[in-house]
Amino acid sequence: MANKITTLLFDFDGTLLDTNELIVQTFQTVLGAHYPGKYVRADIIPFLGPTLKETMDSVDPIMSDQLISEYREWNYANHDLLATEFDGVSETLRQLKSKGFKMAIVSTKRNDMIMKGLELISANNVFDTVIGLDDVQNAKPDPEPILLAMERLNSSPEETLMIGDNSHDIHGGKNAGVRTAGVAWSLKGEQFMRELEPDFMLHHISDLLEITAGEND
Repeated sequence: MANKITTLLFDFDGTLLDTNELIVQTFQTVLGAHYPGKYVRADIIPFLGPTLKETMDSVDPIMSDQLISEYREWNYANHDLLATEFDGVSETLRQLKSKGFKMAIVSTKRNDMIMKGLELISANNVFDTVIGLDDVQNAKPDPEPILLAMERLNSSPEETLMIGDNSHDIHGGKNAGVRTAGVAWSLKGEQFMRELEPDFMLHHISDLLEITAGEND
C-alpha cells in the first residue's frame, strides 16, 4: 500500500495561476520588437516551462540579457491585468491547508514574482515555504528544488506529491523520487501531460481533495 500523501508541492505558472496569456503576450511584445514576424504563438508555447534564461539563450545568446530585462519589465507592468487564478484554486488551497497538508510552491520563476502572484489570488498565507529560482542552482527538471522543498518541510519522497502543468514538473518529480500529478488544463494539452505518465491527472484543482481524501482528516 502506498504511503499517505502529507506534502503537496505545486508549480505556480500554468498550474495555480493562469499566466499563459501574460507570458505569451510578453514574449510576443519583446521578441516582436527585435525579430518582427519570426515568432508566432505556436513558436512561443514551448517557451512556457523552462527558465527565462534558458529560453532567451536559445533565442539569441548575445542579446539574452537585454531580452530578459525587457521581458521582466513588460511582464511586471502587465501582470495583474492579464494573470488570473484557475477555477477553484484559492478555495481548494485553503481547504487542503485546513486539513493539515504541508504545502509549498516549487517554481522556475523569481521569488518576487511568485509572491506578486500569490498576493493576486490572496494565497499569501497558504504555503509553508516557497522555492523559486533564487533559492537553487539548478531549476526543474533537476531534483534540487523539490529536494529543498522536502527538506524545509521535513518530508520524505514517499509522502510527497508534485503537481504541475509541464514536463519540467513531472520529470523533476520523478527525478526526486516523489509521486506526480499533471493538470489537464495545461496550455500544452491533456494528451501532452498524459504522455509524461504522471501518477495522477487532475481535471480540476479540487480533484486533489479526492486523491488525498482521508489522509489527513
